[in-house]
Amino acid sequence: MIDSTIDTTAAASEIYANGGVTIRKVGHHLGAVIDGVTLSGDISGDTSLAIRYALAVNKVIFFRGQHHLTDEIQYEFGARIGIPTTAHPSLGADDSKTLVLEGAASGWHTDVTFVDRIPKASVLRSVKVPPYGGATTWASTTAAYGQLPEPLRVLVEGLWAVHSNRFDYAAALAPEKLSGNYSKSKRDFRSGFAKTTFETEHPVVRVHPETGERSLLLGHFVREFVGLKADESNVLYQLLQNRITKLENTVRWTWADGDLAIWDNRNTQHYGVADYGDHPRELRRTTLAGDVPVDVHGQPSRVRSGDASNYSVVDDAARLPGFASV
Repeated sequence: MIDSTIDTTAAASEIYANGGVTIRKVGHHLGAVIDGVTLSGDISGDTSLAIRYALAVNKVIFFRGQHHLTDEIQYEFGARIGIPTTAHPSLGADDSKTLVLEGAASGWHTDVTFVDRIPKASVLRSVKVPPYGGATTWASTTAAYGQLPEPLRVLVEGLWAVHSNRFDYAAALAPEKLSGNYSKSKRDFRSGFAKTTFETEHPVVRVHPETGERSLLLGHFVREFVGLKADESNVLYQLLQNRITKLENTVRWTWADGDLAIWDNRNTQHYGVADYGDHPRELRRTTLAGDVPVDVHGQPSRVRSGDASNYSVVDDAARLPGFASV
């Protein structure tokens, strides 16, 4: 596996120095604050590489004081570190670039895993910050894989899971209805989300294309494990999810005005915490194209239904410098 201390090496220091950024870790397994850069579509190639490298190493990175950002500048910045996707496979947006997120997705997930070409990264900016609460927590699926005992590791490396955008939104929305927060916009969001059915079989253990690290690919879009009965799938899913989301594998970020977060969607899950009462919480997301996951034997994910080609290209990213073969 990749050494988790790689960000302290001379190679990393040179990349960060050339890009004009400084790094302060905020968690052992993931999370770092990046200083020394004003985000825009005009950042240099060195700065772009430094940000990409910091993301690969730290899995989620945070920028403060980016008050100048607009939807357009955020999108242009994203294009400097990847290839932007449209806003969402099954949800419309006014400009097809930016997804407006009101409220909090209170469930552990990796973004858009129901398509074959899972995004490599999400870029999320705070727009309306509640006076309290509303933090987002990320978990390292790489750390969780590395902590598996050998018998479990052998099991999951041969396991595949079905991911789908079809699930019970009525149950998910019940708390909002009871609290009076159930708005027409949220109702439209839920109904539009499942208008097109996407279903894909992904390996439970995927190999990161830029680092070679192995991680667990799960989250709340998983419907079942291929070849297992429903009750067996439920028990095994919960066992693995509990390992991913143990507190030692997480980092929590409390949003402030001008904050922007980028996370590696290939080796993390995240959870928006709905503990802010009736106060508004709005974030805006742009998404960067990723590859089709492969398992430890090089076998790619398999589409059961849905064509995501209009949502995103496939970006087969090259190995970043400093990461050895696994």
